Amino acid sequence: MTGPGQGGRRRRGEQPVVPRAEFGSYYGRPVIKAPSWAARDIAGYFFLGGLAGAGSVLAAGAQFTGRPVTATALKVSSLTAVSLSAAALIHDLGRPDRFVNMLRVFKPTSPMNMGSWLLSLYGPAAGAAAASAVTGRLPRLGAAATGAAAALGPLVTTYTGVLAADTAVPAWHEAHRELPYLFAASATAAAAGMALAVAPAHENTPARRTAALAALADTAVSRAAEHRLGPVAETWREGRAGTLLRTARLLTASGAAGASLLGDRRAAAVACGLALLAGSACTRFGVFAAGLASAEDPKYTVEPQRERRDPRDPRAGSTSQGSS
Repeated sequence: MTGPGQGGRRRRGEQPVVPRAEFGSYYGRPVIKAPSWAARDIAGYFFLGGLAGAGSVLAAGAQFTGRPVTATALKVSSLTAVSLSAAALIHDLGRPDRFVNMLRVFKPTSPMNMGSWLLSLYGPAAGAAAASAVTGRLPRLGAAATGAAAALGPLVTTYTGVLAADTAVPAWHEAHRELPYLFAASATAAAAGMALAVAPAHENTPARRTAALAALADTAVSRAAEHRLGPVAETWREGRAGTLLRTARLLTASGAAGASLLGDRRAAAVACGLALLAGSACTRFGVFAAGLASAEDPKYTVEPQRERRDPRDPRAGSTSQGSS
């Protein structure tokens, strides 16, 4: 075959001899293999890990600013969340020894390996911080553990975004720049929601402000990701993923707005906190569903590759627009 992308360069204004071939695959089957991850396990693992990591950061801030009830509640919730997160990961792996085997090596280029090490370091720190806060014993050790958990928290919150983007799944890989920031904003909204739900109203002013900032960041980053995804953004807007992500934005925005206006009332703070938590969970499950949808349709694999290979071909964009 001759023409664009088949060897040689076509001069400006020159028409190709052979029409451009349409993309396709054998019997319309996917070009790549979709992840075998279970949505309940891995999307839940993403959500719970983010809640734990962001919660540890807020817990340290609450302790530093003299809000002991909020600090203790967030430490306990972070320990619970990271424990459930690890359980979900191990359940998806099938056998506990597979998680242990990942600690036999230290490979900075592997997000999964780095995530295993992060969980192994963060989990004990979160546990020690929670135990000290609940029992009142070993306050110095508890303070050190709180600081360690807060230092590791942002990494625990965002590495799952790097892990997803490191795959060949178009809806995740094409958003590799935005996905860690989206997970961070979503996790921060969830942690603020947890603080609103479990802390007394007179201590929740920082959580209310954090929720508002997290909601703004979540909206901005998700829109930036959809804009840069191009045609692949269809998987974020349609089907199950579209429903979940629209619900996530509605819950996050309404929870943050309600907390700003009515957060000084206990019942309203709890309701807004639950909305923020649900919105964060919908974000993780929505992004997960978008990834599966993009892996199952071959056009989302072929078209971005074609556009990167021949970005000056005017018909590359027309093909994408025609399939949108």
